[in-house]
Amino acid sequence: MTELQQKIAKDLLSIRAVFFRPDEPFVWASGIKSPVYCDNRLTLTAPAVRTDVENGLAETIRREYPEAEVLMGTSTAGIAHAAITAHLMGLPMGYVRSGAKDHGRQNQIEGRLEPGQKVVVVEDLISTGGSVLEVVNVLRGAGAEVLGIASIFTYGMEKGLRRLAEAHVKNVSLTNFDVIAEIAAQENYIRREDVARLVAFRNNPSDESWIGAGR
Repeated sequence: MTELQQKIAKDLLSIRAVFFRPDEPFVWASGIKSPVYCDNRLTLTAPAVRTDVENGLAETIRREYPEAEVLMGTSTAGIAHAAITAHLMGLPMGYVRSGAKDHGRQNQIEGRLEPGQKVVVVEDLISTGGSVLEVVNVLRGAGAEVLGIASIFTYGMEKGLRRLAEAHVKNVSLTNFDVIAEIAAQENYIRREDVARLVAFRNNPSDESWIGAGR
C-alpha cells in the first residue's frame, strides 16, 4: 500500500465518491447487488481532492508511461481528468466518444490524433474493463500506439483483469478496492469484519452470500 494509494483512498472516502454500504447494498444496472457505490465525478467539485487526483495522474503517467505524447479521456467521466492532467503535463488531449457522431465529420475521436502517436487513456474507474477496452480498440483502429491506461480507482475484479491481460493493455490506478476497504475500516467508515465481505463481493459479484454475513 503506497502513500499515494492511501492518500487517494482517504480523499475518495472523505467526499463519498466511494461509499460503502455492506448491509444495504446498491443495485447496479446489471442487477448485481453491490456493497459499494462509486462516483468519482464528485472529485471535480472538491478542489483539494481534485488537485490530489490530477497531480497523482500526472505523476503516474510520467513514471509509468514516460513516452506518452497524447492523453485521451474516456467519455464522459475521463474527459475532465484527461484535460486537467494534460494541462499539468503540457501534453495534447482529446477524448473518445462511446459512438461516432451522426452529423458533421462523424468523429468518434475528438481532438487531433496522428497515426503512430503514443497515447495514454485516462479513465475514472475500472470494474469489468469493457468500456475502457472499447476506447483502446477505437484508438488502435485509428493507428495510435496505446501505452496503457491511467485510472483513479479499480475494483480488481477477475473479469476485468483477465480482459485487460488478453488485450495486452496495462492499467495503473491511483488506488484500488483492497486499499480503500482497508482505509475505510481503519477510519471507521465500516466495521473491520466487513472487509472480508467486501472482498468476497469483489472476488465473485454474482455470489450474494456476503449480504447477510455481518448481521
